[in-house]
Amino acid sequence: MGYLKRTSQTAYDDKLMQAVASFQRDHGLTPDGVAGPATLGEINRSPKERLAQVMVAMERERWINYPGGRGDRHVWVNLVDFHARIYDKGKVTFETKSVVGENIPDKRTPEFSDMIEYMEINPDWTVPRSILGRDYLPKLKQNPNAARYLQLIDASGRVVPREAINFNAYTEQTFPFTVRQPPGRDNALGTVKFMFPNPHAIYLHDTPVRHLFQREVRDFSSGCIRLHDPHDFAYVILRRQMKNPEPYFQGILQSKKQTIVPLDQPVPVHLDYRTAFTEPKRRLQHRRDIYGRDARIWAAMSSAGVALRSVRG
Repeated sequence: MGYLKRTSQTAYDDKLMQAVASFQRDHGLTPDGVAGPATLGEINRSPKERLAQVMVAMERERWINYPGGRGDRHVWVNLVDFHARIYDKGKVTFETKSVVGENIPDKRTPEFSDMIEYMEINPDWTVPRSILGRDYLPKLKQNPNAARYLQLIDASGRVVPREAINFNAYTEQTFPFTVRQPPGRDNALGTVKFMFPNPHAIYLHDTPVRHLFQREVRDFSSGCIRLHDPHDFAYVILRRQMKNPEPYFQGILQSKKQTIVPLDQPVPVHLDYRTAFTEPKRRLQHRRDIYGRDARIWAAMSSAGVALRSVRG
């Protein structure tokens, strides 16, 4: 593969460890230089599989129709790479780890493009209907005092005492209350969220659950994108409209007031799914097909007559 010249050395020496670490970096693995099961699995993928990944990536590229391109400044979230990056004129100017939707049917993060219009500092969390029906309403039916950190809001905006509600009388569709978690340190959205209003109710946000960023495969959310360094992300975004955004941001944060900060120039954001992609001055990058989407695309392409010629290993 070109990571190490042929050698008769039988020891697992520094050169071999460095070559393995380089391979790991190019395949989204922890670059520890240890040839464990995940690394060996990626090493042993056939050239035919890799070429299929590239062809699916090219097919995905063919679908794209961004008016004016991706944008001189844009945010690119490659779901299978578990990172969010800010690009300025084709160069990465900021990147941070991300957590994406869990690999179950109603939690997988969708792919689409939109515009980040504003950020909300000290956000509250309004529980989406799908999450309410799946996760919370069953618990509340069993125990009305479950999840005490959540408020129940009626149509007039008033907080309703739980004792006044017969949860067993409602379904997800008929439940008449908005369920809300107030701003705070333990809020599910953390201290800031980045909004691009869309029908999927997907956005980028902070999180109080920090240990998951240490995982190699980070698909744990209910669909939204969690950021490892959301404050630094905010500073980079705001630097376009103010000279010193950090004290401004921190001042609002310390006030504990729920505050919307509009962006003078909305930023394009692209939630993408690329198991094969290129980067300047680096080898071709490969990532795992965590949702099985590439496999379905390749199956459709094969059914349509796309075929690979013999590939030499």
